[in-house]
Amino acid sequence: MSLMSDIAGAASAAGSVLFRAMCPDCRARCELSAQALRLAIGGSRRTTFYSFTCPECGSAVRRPAGERIVELLTGGGVSTLRLQPVAAPAARTPSNLQV
Repeated sequence: MSLMSDIAGAASAAGSVLFRAMCPDCRARCELSAQALRLAIGGSRRTTFYSFTCPECGSAVRRPAGERIVELLTGGGVSTLRLQPVAAPAARTPSNLQV
C-alpha cells in the first residue's frame, strides 16, 4: 500500500480538516482531526514521520511521511516538530579530561 493511500485529508461540514488513516495493527480505517496527529520533520526521509494513536485499538502508529504527506498535514493544521541533529560529543583526550 502506498503512503498516499495511508492518509488523506477531507474538509468536514464544520470547516475543520479530517484526515483518514489506517491502523496497521487492527486494520481499522479512522478519521482523525489535526489535533490527533503529530508530524516530525527530520533531516532525511528516514527521520520524517507522522504518528497517531489508533482510536479503535489504542496502538501507537508511526508512519513515514514523504513530501506530499508533509504538505497535506501542515496545510491541514497538524502540529509540526522539527527535529535537529544532535552534535557528537567532543572526543575525550588526556588534555581535556579533568581530574
